[in-house]
Amino acid sequence: MVKTAHKTRPAKRAIRHRRVALHQGASRQPALPGPVYAQRTDAMQAADDIAARRDLPPDWVRQAVGQARYLPQVAKYIQPPPPGTPKNWQVYRSRFIDPVRIKAGVRFWQDNQQMLTRAQEQTGVPAEIIVGILGVETIYGQQMGSFRVIDALTTLAFDFPASHPRAAARSEFFKAELEQFLSLTHRTGVDPLMPLGSFAGAMGMTQFMPSSWVKYAIDFDGDDRVDLFNSAADAIGSVANYFKAFNWQPGLPTHYAVRFDSATLSLPALLAPDILPTFSVESLMAHGAVLEGGAWQHPGKLALVELQNGDAPPSYVAGTENFYAITRYNWSSYYAMAVIELGQEVAQEMARARNP
Repeated sequence: MVKTAHKTRPAKRAIRHRRVALHQGASRQPALPGPVYAQRTDAMQAADDIAARRDLPPDWVRQAVGQARYLPQVAKYIQPPPPGTPKNWQVYRSRFIDPVRIKAGVRFWQDNQQMLTRAQEQTGVPAEIIVGILGVETIYGQQMGSFRVIDALTTLAFDFPASHPRAAARSEFFKAELEQFLSLTHRTGVDPLMPLGSFAGAMGMTQFMPSSWVKYAIDFDGDDRVDLFNSAADAIGSVANYFKAFNWQPGLPTHYAVRFDSATLSLPALLAPDILPTFSVESLMAHGAVLEGGAWQHPGKLALVELQNGDAPPSYVAGTENFYAITRYNWSSYYAMAVIELGQEVAQEMARARNP
């Protein structure tokens, strides 16, 4: 999913001297591919530059990039919705919190309870958040994408739609991801034409972009390789490792319920920082937000998160630093709430199964 193309990724961890099972994601490539990039001067020059920077064989890089195919559907999918398109949390929620994902989540949790417990104990990231991420991303590995990663990344690196408001910056982003992908596949002996992923080049159960794979993917099952396509343990450990790197705070809620005092409400001021936790409890209340539950004792900063509901009134929550951490996986408050609520639904179903 495109979401992973919008993540910030501090350089914390590189995969070295470990096998990485990228080829495991291979299957059919999409029909009707466009022309190859071997005849593109800009693509071949970029291949030479990548080879020089990464100390890779120039002919190998040229061959890999040259065999990549332009995918017109990728250029179409990457476009943002038309301006003015209304957002609707309830519609968005229904796409991810449904009986299929909940049932699959219960089965995944039951099958991987030991690994989920170990990840939670080591990082402080709750099992239900990990389960929520993997359910929203790929339904626990059922839908990991059918695009050749080399095609998706090369298309977006050299033919990113010019009509996009941030076309130049996004093109550079995907050039960097292509470079990471080529470096990773060469280092691990994987054919770069084989791995499949999303239309944005994200891979595996976790839908990590290549740079995230390099920095955050870990061997959690102890078999001396990182396999986010087939190892649920590696996927679990890697999601937990990702959030640990983004300062997940163990024991802290993700959000609190909030309502408003109309007499003192200053909604524009509350929404100005977007989802970045900026307000103390006292400051939030001074702007007309009425916090409920344990929010009174919250020690850090909060953000007012607005979830639009089409023509209906928006929903609001007070997001904590951990809510913000989830949005580092995908820069969307709607995504974060879907992850949280799917994890909660699965956890509740697990509890009902234990206590019928």
